Amino acid sequence: VAPALAAGNAVILKPSTSTPGTACLLAQALLDAGVPAGLLSVLHGGGDVVRPLLDDQRVRFFAFTGSTDVGRKIQAAAGLRRTQMELGSIAFTVLCADARLDAALPKAVNAGYRKAGQVCTSIQMLLVHRSLIEVVEERLAAMVAALKYGDPRDPHTFVGPMISEAEAVRVEGWIADAIAKGARRLAGGARHDAVLPPTLLTDIDPSMKVGCCEIFGPVMCLLPFDDIGEAIARINATPYGLATGIFTNDLAVAFKMARKLDVGGVHINETSSSRVDLMPYGGSKDSGFGREGPRYAIHEMTEERLISITA
Repeated sequence: VAPALAAGNAVILKPSTSTPGTACLLAQALLDAGVPAGLLSVLHGGGDVVRPLLDDQRVRFFAFTGSTDVGRKIQAAAGLRRTQMELGSIAFTVLCADARLDAALPKAVNAGYRKAGQVCTSIQMLLVHRSLIEVVEERLAAMVAALKYGDPRDPHTFVGPMISEAEAVRVEGWIADAIAKGARRLAGGARHDAVLPPTLLTDIDPSMKVGCCEIFGPVMCLLPFDDIGEAIARINATPYGLATGIFTNDLAVAFKMARKLDVGGVHINETSSSRVDLMPYGGSKDSGFGREGPRYAIHEMTEERLISITA
């Protein structure tokens, strides 16, 4: 919203039906800060309220954050008008053989389970060099089991409820599907309404929902790899390409991976969820296109023109 206003645009903000209050608070804060009346509107409702905007040629730009399926529909309706899409993801972080586990594992736990895993770049797949897999399984299982979950009003709670009970039920079903197909649960437990305990799985394969679809919940999967080529191939095999983290002390290895990974961002000795707002943020493939971050978003939302003069 702020980059769009900074670029000189009027803005219509359409929030998710699951979180309408947040958009109202943001709009009120901007109005209180001096944004002129009429430049910012908040539109509530389901997909039916978006259709008139997509049909109205006065709307010249659409920025969407959400699922890949909905993003495709918006892009099809927008036609030749410009869009910026931040869509789905299966985010990987890689622990190479020389990774410093004392630094990497706490970051991985934070990136996998903060906001109950409901972040596009939350670690879904933690690729671990086979020489480290046993120690990582043991240490991560203990760390994840120690996370406090439940009431978000408790300042000690790290994993709160998911956005709805229906979403928690969905993820619970995916976990059950994985276990039925041979996955092992190293940490986790029973769901309570919309609260799903932080879950750590291993022995994952692509036939499982958790192995091929975006989970968007407090679940992290461990996968061993033997060499860098295998790790690169595993990451590039998904239809998504938002961000990847790599933990290694060998910059040659890190940059080799960065050059070959088909993702929007690579974070060396950080997780896939590392982000500073000044960075250009966005993906490739089914994760969308265009870049966020103030400078880059302003450019996305600006129509460049050339004016030349001949004396």
